[in-house]
Amino acid sequence: MVSPDPVDVLIVGAGASGAAVAYGLAETRMRIVCLEQGGWMNPLEYPSTGRDWEARGDMGISPNRRGLAADYPVNDRNSPISVANFNAVGGSMILYAGHYPRFHPSDFRVRTLDGVADDWPIDYETLAPFYAENDRIMGVSGLAGDPANPPHNPPLPPVPLGKSGSRLAQGFNDLGWHWWPSDTAIATEEYEGRDKCINLGACLSGCAQGAKASTDVTYWPMAMRAGVEVRTHCRVREITVRPDGMAGGAVYIDGDGNEQFQAAEVVIMACNGVGTPRILLNSSSSLFPDGLANSSGLVGKNLMFHPYSLIRGIFDEPVDGYRGPGVCIWSQEFYETDPERGYVRGFTYEINRGNGPVMAAQMGMSQGYVPWGDGHHAGFDSVFNRMTGMVGICEDLPEEHNTVTLDADLTDADGIPAPKIDYTLSDNSRRMLDFSIDRATEVLKAAGAREVFSYAPIPVGGWHLMGTARMGSDPDRSVVNEWGRCHDVKNLFIVDGSIFVTSGGVNPTRTIQALALYVADAMKQRLANLFD
Repeated sequence: MVSPDPVDVLIVGAGASGAAVAYGLAETRMRIVCLEQGGWMNPLEYPSTGRDWEARGDMGISPNRRGLAADYPVNDRNSPISVANFNAVGGSMILYAGHYPRFHPSDFRVRTLDGVADDWPIDYETLAPFYAENDRIMGVSGLAGDPANPPHNPPLPPVPLGKSGSRLAQGFNDLGWHWWPSDTAIATEEYEGRDKCINLGACLSGCAQGAKASTDVTYWPMAMRAGVEVRTHCRVREITVRPDGMAGGAVYIDGDGNEQFQAAEVVIMACNGVGTPRILLNSSSSLFPDGLANSSGLVGKNLMFHPYSLIRGIFDEPVDGYRGPGVCIWSQEFYETDPERGYVRGFTYEINRGNGPVMAAQMGMSQGYVPWGDGHHAGFDSVFNRMTGMVGICEDLPEEHNTVTLDADLTDADGIPAPKIDYTLSDNSRRMLDFSIDRATEVLKAAGAREVFSYAPIPVGGWHLMGTARMGSDPDRSVVNEWGRCHDVKNLFIVDGSIFVTSGGVNPTRTIQALALYVADAMKQRLANLFD
């Protein structure tokens, strides 16, 4: 083990939040190092550069199926929703669809408004300027004026509605329900050195065009030009603690399998809502026997996914198929609580286009529309380019029994304990999923679908990992304070989805990055007394 000179700031994780906080702090000219267990991606090797792009190979969403050297296994057998992530510079953004909504103001005041969960110690207005800065850096496309959201002005025009979006928009119109062009992290015009989308349609397996905004092509080039160092293939095992109770740095395994130590004055965790509690719980010591920064006992508790419903319609006339960005419009008609619906909080409909030929065939066969043998090709023709629909992104409420812990037996390739997920779908979520299926079926029927099928929750749908190191002003009921600093360890910060108090009914990435910029700004304003 070597012990190089301490750096000023050590960031663990080079995904959505790690890149944003690195960029936010770069202007201080402190020495900043980021440790990332994956590597840099080569867009020339993305599946969309070949004809068999649906096979995806090493680009699947489940780490247990991929089994790449950069991955760690996840024991999620005790959960109806399996974890989906990706380990690389850019993190899981490499594989996301680019659907990019903001939280609503109500998402920060759930206890006040609905009597459940807890209020955040910050509000929408606090994050608004950081949302705007992040939108500029990422290059968000969208259309101003959405009546369901506070005013904001995406820098790029929205993605085209296409046949799928137009067809489903008509269904919403016929029912008198809200819809709007989606805010999307996909460049619809040339932007900041990135080319515009050319409708490859393989967004979920890496954007070879570079139109989809992931931090390897947005934040990191700017942060590195400002002097931030990124070290790849560095798997962090634990955060060490000095005798005075402050974080000392990180022990990690490098790409050659050697144990290394990097000392630091400040440590920032940016490893997502599963990876961060995993490291904190593995960083036990005589000062922190239950895991680092865990005097509240809440590290790893209150895990929130977004349970997803999937609803598809089959139409007589062709729609878009897989061509174009996967997301074109959204509906937030059912976002806020209505007691008559039988549950609290709500969800967003993310309207998708169709599927590629392989997925269309598989989905058609699973639903009985595409038979084996005679009639196979005719059945395939009846679903390919004729299927479209939506997913319902349902808000998940925090519950302490939904946890990330350390598995007693399962480890990664370097012997580090793997995370174990224990998660139960709540009755509230189940009722919301059922409601989302019923209303989506109405939309698809109004839009002209001849057949509708659905299921929920999507089993491999754990894309959004939140709540396991929650933010709050009370050290007994939270892990970090209102600006991301751990209550127990004054030089340890967390900026990823772990710090979410509630999950909202929208994808969290835009809010994660706004929070990371906000925490960086709070740190800069307090540099003279950061540890007081």
